[in-house]
Amino acid sequence: MPDKRYDIKEIVRIVKGDWIRVSEPNSDITDILIDSRRLIAPEGCMFFAITGSRHDGHQHIGELYEKGVRNFIISHLPERYDAFGDANFIQVNDTLRALQLLASVHRKQFSIPVIGITGSNGKTVVKEWLFQLINADRKVIRSPKSYNSQIGVPLSVWQMDPSYDLAVFEAGISEPDEMDRLQSIINPTIGIFTNIGQAHDKNFISTAQKVGEKLKLFTKVQTLIYCIDHYEIQEIVIRSEILSNIQAFTWSRKGPADLRITKISRPGDGKTHLTGIYQNKEIGIMIPYIDKASEENAIHCWATMLYMGYENDVIRERMVTLQPIAMRLELKEGINHCQVINDSYNSDINSLSIAIDFLKQQANQKKKTLVLSDIMQSGKNDEELYEEIADILHNKHIDRLIGIGPSIYRFRDKFALDKHFFFSTQEFLNKFSFTQFSNESILLKGARLFEFEQISKALQQKSHQTVLEINLNALVHNLNYHRARIKPITKIMAVVKAFSYGSGSYEIANTLQFHRIDYLSVAYADEGVELRKAGIIVPIMVMNPEEQSFDVMINHNLEPEIYNFRLLDKLEQSIRKNLLPPNKPVKIHIKLDTGMHRLGFEEKDLDELIQRLGANRSIYVQSVFSHLAASDQPEHDAFTNVQIDRFERMAGRVKESIDHPVLMHILNSAGISRFPASQFQMVRLGISLYGISHDPEEQKKLENVSTLKSVVSQVKLVPAGETVGYNRHGRSENDMTIAVVPIGYADGIPRKLGNRKGKLVVKGKLVDIVGDVCMDMCMLDVTGMDISEGDEVIIFGSGRSIDELAEEMETIPYEVLSAISRRVKRVYYHE
Repeated sequence: MPDKRYDIKEIVRIVKGDWIRVSEPNSDITDILIDSRRLIAPEGCMFFAITGSRHDGHQHIGELYEKGVRNFIISHLPERYDAFGDANFIQVNDTLRALQLLASVHRKQFSIPVIGITGSNGKTVVKEWLFQLINADRKVIRSPKSYNSQIGVPLSVWQMDPSYDLAVFEAGISEPDEMDRLQSIINPTIGIFTNIGQAHDKNFISTAQKVGEKLKLFTKVQTLIYCIDHYEIQEIVIRSEILSNIQAFTWSRKGPADLRITKISRPGDGKTHLTGIYQNKEIGIMIPYIDKASEENAIHCWATMLYMGYENDVIRERMVTLQPIAMRLELKEGINHCQVINDSYNSDINSLSIAIDFLKQQANQKKKTLVLSDIMQSGKNDEELYEEIADILHNKHIDRLIGIGPSIYRFRDKFALDKHFFFSTQEFLNKFSFTQFSNESILLKGARLFEFEQISKALQQKSHQTVLEINLNALVHNLNYHRARIKPITKIMAVVKAFSYGSGSYEIANTLQFHRIDYLSVAYADEGVELRKAGIIVPIMVMNPEEQSFDVMINHNLEPEIYNFRLLDKLEQSIRKNLLPPNKPVKIHIKLDTGMHRLGFEEKDLDELIQRLGANRSIYVQSVFSHLAASDQPEHDAFTNVQIDRFERMAGRVKESIDHPVLMHILNSAGISRFPASQFQMVRLGISLYGISHDPEEQKKLENVSTLKSVVSQVKLVPAGETVGYNRHGRSENDMTIAVVPIGYADGIPRKLGNRKGKLVVKGKLVDIVGDVCMDMCMLDVTGMDISEGDEVIIFGSGRSIDELAEEMETIPYEVLSAISRRVKRVYYHE
């Protein structure tokens, strides 16, 4: 029987590597690792040192060796590798390719049906819905979340073991020639081509080329399932003659197909009824969704189950129970200074490990609590399942478990940690005192049956219905976009001042720290102290240090910006008062005024500055920097170049006078893109990190991080001639329907947007704000629209850019973001 256990000698042969260092020739490998932060247990673990444009896994070999890992696949030996006395090193040309080769060989050990899914949209939903629909009959292994890349696919396939009897994997590509490798790893027996869209268009000559590349996944399947109504797909299928070697199972809304959809109706109950003809017989299903995307995804699943031999009565019964797919984790502020991570739509052991990794990232709360329900239909016997979960919780250092459900209750003795068990969610809510939750991170992980939304609601900090959603994946995307535009040796300082431009200082800083940002900068010392207390250990520069704050900065290892001699005097006084030893100097950052004429030493000050810095060994100059006045405005490029030249001259003098390496930085977000030759040793990334750029072309490549949204509190009819709001400024010439929205000038919507000067988005349509904006609410003209209380209202973000709102407010996006009140609840999402 195939097993996920490989001898070192076998791996050397599979990856075509050279065994540079032989420690344990008979060592068995049972687990693979590519991210040093995700280590669970070192025994039997093989680390692949993947190298990318901005990261190098080889840098973490020492860290992993200290944690007990002894097996490494590398492309070059670490310095002083002799120090790793009992480690195995296998050297290859390409560590990613080695990972793929191992996964490909592992896949060949199994003869079970494997469904491979590709397409521009819907891959993850179709995969997860197939799991929901089929898991009652078969033990199904599937890709975790959206693991469909050159790295994600081999990690997914590596999960296969003899206990599974069906696999479902998704594959995504962003450029030509990527699918060939994914095909050899997945080697699907059944293929599903969901659709074709515009994603990654820029990397392909044409849509036809992109379809052809995606079709490579299916060259060796037994059957390809697809919709022939997508003419771009159908045309290439025919031209490629792929069907001369494989079978097809097609569906269509328009013409003849194996499954022909003849009727689609939406009776208004939140459901869609689908009728079709299959094998000359009329059949039907109902799904609990009304959107077009869900309709198409459900039909793909319907066609797949029919092809697999399921009776339509079974399919119809299961389709109506389809649950929404939570593509992201929600991070919210909770009661008693807690954080609540809601992942209660996903309940399986693979997604549990991923969610716990996210829980462990929350450095501001040392205590970690997991609220876990019974895991349904895992395919394992319960004793084996909960032994495995207990091992995960032990290895991931979870502090407390709250188990809910009869199965986990029965195996409570398997868990060796602070634990509490309840038969039902209601029993937990009735008997557990929520005062026991305090200053901790809480992960909710429950099957739908257990209705964990009740727990989530009870744990959340109470606040009004206006929320600012922050997409942490988009933040990381924007960080990596800029990383790709700078030299590998150039460091990045991320600006998190002003509550991270309204997005929340700790949560943003914690995400950046996890993704190995080099530096953070804040405006004032108290912002830095707050981050330090929350567990942020990355170096932090304070841009506006106050005279009385130096003692605090020294105590919390914060690095002040020094921009004049008065501040330098105060710093020296604080150093003397704190009796700092000479071997622990205070790190500072010297600000130079190169033409902005705001803060900074001028050229005439340099002689005295250099003399004083050289005379005080308790001060360590970490960087010298300046600020560009108009880096985003082409009409001022000549002046920007004057600033850069002046900075290079002035900073060079300071740097030459110091006997240790000193960082230089002058580029801000716009400067990174427009003046790449002036990166020096570090750049400062501010507003672009949050998805906002002055360059329209660059804006297309950034992802929106923040969405400010609210809901309709009340809908009412205002008769003609009546007025709306304070001062009776909102007048209705005709009968008018208004929607009252709980957001006002205390939340960040200025009064100047009232009286039809500003607009918000309701059901995809821009509508006027009528009357004066109140402190806590505003009123919208929704005349002629079908609006209900509870409908979503978008202020900016998804569906409306912040630039458009800033233009209405006669300001800039910086001000819009930083003006959002702290009473507006921040909700953080992580896919």
